[in-house]
Amino acid sequence: MHDLVSQLRRLPPSCGPVRMVGVDGHAGSGKTTFAGRLAAELGGAPVLHLDDIATHEEFFDWTGRLLGQVVEPLRHGETALYAPYDWTARAFGPFRELPPAPVVLLEGVGAGRRALRPYLARLLWMELPKEEAWSRGRRRDGEAQGEFWIDWVSAERRHFAEDPSRPFADLLVRQRSEGYEVLPGPAGTPGPDQEITHGDGPSAVC
Repeated sequence: MHDLVSQLRRLPPSCGPVRMVGVDGHAGSGKTTFAGRLAAELGGAPVLHLDDIATHEEFFDWTGRLLGQVVEPLRHGETALYAPYDWTARAFGPFRELPPAPVVLLEGVGAGRRALRPYLARLLWMELPKEEAWSRGRRRDGEAQGEFWIDWVSAERRHFAEDPSRPFADLLVRQRSEGYEVLPGPAGTPGPDQEITHGDGPSAVC
């Protein structure tokens, strides 16, 4: 994790003064857990969860709201204000602040969509096959959310068919028993500022 943290801190800002880092992948692939660990290693970097932006009616049609409430203020070095969605109450809650920190993590399915990529300093993709990720998600949420998952999987398939993220990922992240393995992504090749290899292996485990 140290090598990845060092790399992210050295990146030029991508959204005003902010280095915005996207963490994308299929639902159930471990994005939230990884983003939390990465944020802690970054010294408490803010994390915006796209589950707070999406709604029951708009699984993926939230681009305008995210750009207006979050991206535009950060671009101008201002604190963003966004209203997180309450999935139980089915309503938006009180506004939260998101400061223009040196690194801000954007975590969730669709974080690497084409409308957001111009503002990302790096795009990370959680490398787990969709069927395995969805199975993990279903087990996590239990039978009570079975109908929700049917709708979600259908919507996610459509989203990634129309607006894929993985081909544009700079780095791929695989969860291992001893931590995380970070590999060059389809859009990234190791350079002098990418300390993601060591020894004689293809990756670093953090």
